[in-house]
Amino acid sequence: MAPPPFLLPLPFLGASVSRLLPRLSGPGSAAAAMSTAKTLKSVDYEVFGRVQGVCFRMYTEDEAKKVGVVGWVKNTSQGTVKGQVQGPEDKVNSMKTWLSKVGSPSSRIDRADFSNEKTISELDYTNFSIKY
Repeated sequence: MAPPPFLLPLPFLGASVSRLLPRLSGPGSAAAAMSTAKTLKSVDYEVFGRVQGVCFRMYTEDEAKKVGVVGWVKNTSQGTVKGQVQGPEDKVNSMKTWLSKVGSPSSRIDRADFSNEKTISELDYTNFSIKY
């Protein structure tokens, strides 16, 4: 397998850039693969406890990418963390469990509230990100 084109110096990319872009965002991308799954879900969440200053957002982003969901996470002025997760139902459920019981190593989760859970026809996001 050849090294990914993005590791090559720019002058050597040439026509391979046009071949790379569809792979990152086109029909073969992770987001596109999720959108063809059987049932897509979306859920909003808010996590209460010691969840700020303990890398909770970073760990949430890492876990979401491992699980294979999209959405976002951010700190609130009330000392909680909130966000949205979208993806195949089983993966969203896995992320809900993680947000309720695991979190970052130094966090303490008192409770996680989930709201606005619904079936969606397509994803609103292409990745999972931290909002500031």
